[in-house]
Parts: sequence; C-alpha cells; structure tokens
Amino acid sequence: AFSGNTNADSVVYYKLQHSIKARFLRFVPLDWNPNGRIGMRIEVYGCTYRSEVVGFDGKSCLIYTLNKKLINALKDVISLKFKTMQSDGILLHREGQNGDHITMELTKGKLSLLINLGDTKTHPSNAQINITLGSLLDDQHWHSVLIEHFNNQVNFTVDKHTHHFHAKGEFSYLDLDYELSFGGIQVPGKSGTLSRRNFHGCFENIYYNGVNIIDLARKH
Repeated sequence: AFSGNTNADSVVYYKLQHSIKARFLRFVPLDWNPNGRIGMRIEVYGCTYRSEVVGFDGKSCLIYTLNKKLINALKDVISLKFKTMQSDGILLHREGQNGDHITMELTKGKLSLLINLGDTKTHPSNAQINITLGSLLDDQHWHSVLIEHFNNQVNFTVDKHTHHFHAKGEFSYLDLDYELSFGGIQVPGKSGTLSRRNFHGCFENIYYNGVNIIDLARKH
C-alpha cells in the first residue's frame, strides 16, 4: 500500500526496490483523505527494455557458431522468449560427433528438453533425459525459457516454473559441436528428435552465455 499526499499540490514519490514486468497495472483505492476531496492521479515510470525479435516461417533456422575461446565446458546459460500458434516445433538443437545432443522442442503445446548421451553402452543408466514443462504454450503469447547447465546440474525454467535435474556420471562431458541451432535442425532427421518440425513463430532476446544472438544475426 502507498500513502498519498494530504493537499492539492504536493507529490509523493515511491521507488520500488525490485523491478516488475507486467502487461497491466491495477490500482485499488483503500482509503480517502478525510480532509480533502476524493481524487487520485498516478504516474508510473518504467525502465528501458531492449527487444530483439526474429521470425521463423517453419522452414528456416538460425545457426550460431560458438567462439572456441569463449566456451566454458562446465557452464551453459541459454535464455529466450517465444510465441507461436503451432503446437510442434524445434526451438533449440545442438549435437556432437558421437550422437550426443541437446534438443528443446515444442510437442503438443508442451516444451520438452531432450538430452541424449549418445552411446547407450557407455551410459546405460541415463543415456536419455527428457524433461517436459508447461502446457498450451501455442497460444500466441510470449513465454520465457531459461536453461542453466552447470557440470551435471540442469535447471530448466519455463514461465518461472523450474525443474531441477541432477544427472550422474559423464553428463558433464557432453561431446558437442561448436554450432547451436535455433528454430530447427539444419539437416532434417539428423537426430532422433520428437517431431522434427522446424519452429513457426517468433523469438525474442535470444542469449547464449550473455551473447545477444539476434543482434549478431542482424550484423551478419
């Protein structure tokens, strides 16, 4: 609750400790000044928000070639927002020479993170990991995604709902290439993904370990 002024001219100013992201703000008067007339005026000042958006038509994908000097094998952080009306499509894919791959895919309106360790003989206990979050994500509204991979610990977050996963053994040593694909797979059917459909919709603010992918694409 915020207390207002007690006269006609003075201004009461409040600065929130934490930022708020919202589509709408609703103010509910709790009490009026007993010595004055009924009235309320509110001004809200926001922060700057940078929005980089890229669209996919279901046939395209965005390939990011990683800088080998900047790669940290034990840490990966990927964040993005997406919106679509299609219930299926690949949002993210990265794979290696031995069949290891990570795929984030929309399947029947739910978002799945598929991690495949490739050689089932070497990794029989956890050769494939499949984490699913969210539902009805094909509603043409923006949804946020965050993937954090530290050693063999994975945090998968969709719209503030987080699944924490701890993998055993060789998971921290995924043998992955230096290419990261957004919106689809460059060669269809290359990996055993769920739907193999490219993404049809929009991405906003794609970041890989702090690198703005869409901004790099605009600069070619």
